[in-house]
Amino acid sequence: MNANSSAESIAQRGSCAAQAELVDRIARLTDSDGVHATAVRPLHLIRMSAPTECSPSVYEPRLCVVAQGRKVVTLSDRTYHYDPLNYLVVSVTLPMIGQVVEATPDKPYLCLRLDIDPAQIASLIVDAGQSPTIDHGHGGNGVDLGLYAARVNTTLMDAVLRLMRLLDTPQDLPVLAPMALREIFYRVLMGDLGHRLRALALTDSRSSRIAKAVAVLRQCYLQPLSIDELAEQVHMSTSSLHHQFKAVTTLSPLQFQKHLRLHEARRLMMVSGVEAVTAAHRVGYESPSQFSREYKRLFGAPPRAEVVMARGMPQG
Repeated sequence: MNANSSAESIAQRGSCAAQAELVDRIARLTDSDGVHATAVRPLHLIRMSAPTECSPSVYEPRLCVVAQGRKVVTLSDRTYHYDPLNYLVVSVTLPMIGQVVEATPDKPYLCLRLDIDPAQIASLIVDAGQSPTIDHGHGGNGVDLGLYAARVNTTLMDAVLRLMRLLDTPQDLPVLAPMALREIFYRVLMGDLGHRLRALALTDSRSSRIAKAVAVLRQCYLQPLSIDELAEQVHMSTSSLHHQFKAVTTLSPLQFQKHLRLHEARRLMMVSGVEAVTAAHRVGYESPSQFSREYKRLFGAPPRAEVVMARGMPQG
């Protein structure tokens, strides 16, 4: 065996050991299926013991690292797979459909989810000695989709394990957890396609303006939408806002608002037991028949039938 093949063999063994440790740690902390909070506020652990049905949900910005199993998310006509070899980054709020496609009782789907704080990303960019306002590389003049999958590398996995190990020593969390979180997001920023996350934290980038527009819609989605007013808030022309918004989210601002309303109606029916007509009214629909048509167009089934099929699917 030559030196190169020997080094590769050692690296592969190290990678397998790291993955096995991550599987063990998540499994020990998740004794049932679902999403589990941890003592580290941005960190959630997910376990599923069987494949799931397609589950629509609004995904807030997050990093998902899978220890075992596989999940698929669909945004419009684009599909992304994430598994132990590929992590997922959602850099802007997006309404998507998720499905765990690989999971068994013996080898459940195990995943850690870290919520992304744009302010923390901006701070990391500054601390790395890079400009917080001008993107000299990718994403400064154009925009990228606010969702991507990238290859897990050794440095990211090591950082993730350092955070997970801290859960064994709660007394260390106040000091060391923030450092571990910063390292993880730094590795993502420096990794494959990290410029996409970076662009959304740059104060003068088009991507960051779209992120602000998304945040406005997320907060005010029940109110009537004025594209002109939204464009003015984010300092863009109406035509530029429409074009760039669709590049980041695959949807126009009006479609995005509609999807948020329909997702909220679905949540009201599933979680709160609200009737379809009431849910439609609460999210701004005056016509129940229009609500039913648009609901079926987005989710593939009428409100009542879809809720029965999809009730209780976790995200992550």
